[in-house]
Amino acid sequence: MARIAIIGAGAIGGVIAALLQQAGRHELTLCVRRPLASLTVETPDGPVRVEATVATGPANVSAVDWVIVATKAYDAASAAKWFDRLRASGAPVAVLQNGVEHRERFAPYVPLDSILPVVVNCPAERQMPELVRQRGPMRLTAPDNDLGRSFAALFAGTPADATVVPDFTSVAWRKLCHNAAGVLSALLLQPAGVMRGEAVGETALQIVRECAAVGRAEGAHLDDNVAEAVLRTYRAAPVDGVNSLHADRAANRPMEIDARNGVIVRLGKKHGIPTPCNQMAVALLVAMSSSKAG
Repeated sequence: MARIAIIGAGAIGGVIAALLQQAGRHELTLCVRRPLASLTVETPDGPVRVEATVATGPANVSAVDWVIVATKAYDAASAAKWFDRLRASGAPVAVLQNGVEHRERFAPYVPLDSILPVVVNCPAERQMPELVRQRGPMRLTAPDNDLGRSFAALFAGTPADATVVPDFTSVAWRKLCHNAAGVLSALLLQPAGVMRGEAVGETALQIVRECAAVGRAEGAHLDDNVAEAVLRTYRAAPVDGVNSLHADRAANRPMEIDARNGVIVRLGKKHGIPTPCNQMAVALLVAMSSSKAG
């Protein structure tokens, strides 16, 4: 049995909690901002009611064996407020967030050798504060090291596909290639079906090609046709699919602009790689966000 704290009970955090409960041997704590009377996850195999202790502030938690961060990428500082008590015994922190800078975000708060970056692939959405809908399987990928193997073992006996890989950098950048293209839905406020248009599809290809070029400079091994593969995936998806960046913009919430596209621009400058499409997308979303805030 492991004592596990999950910081963030949104779509991914909710699914993670439901999966760990199905393992049948863990003690769960949900770290949330607002009281949560219950949490139900509609999984592909049926509903799971999560049985966990709910804490609404860092003063209400105690030491655990694992901390899992499932908040938005821009929320590292808020998540870190829970660490003093949760990590009193030196618990590792698994970071389940978008982007390729998992360790960099939490390095100011946790020793690097205690941070485990994890790539998440799972179609899920939080339909209400107490209800999460999981549309497909959960895939979790971590580096092949002691922490990664220990993390994957937490999900033994559950429907999750939790694996470790020797080349985590390539996996993370491959996921970013997919996420980067989703900025078009956020800009246009249209679901995944918009990718089926010729002009939008061509723009998506350019966005992904920039991402892949930067990723290769960072050491990722990406196929030459990664952009075409990403576009095929979007075009094969349900036309009404809404990614998290699109959903956040539509709801006038903060967006993971930097983690999904800004990082491509920043690291592109570092390597002298032009990223005009991503740079424009970032500039437009930031301007739109600032306009609404104003």
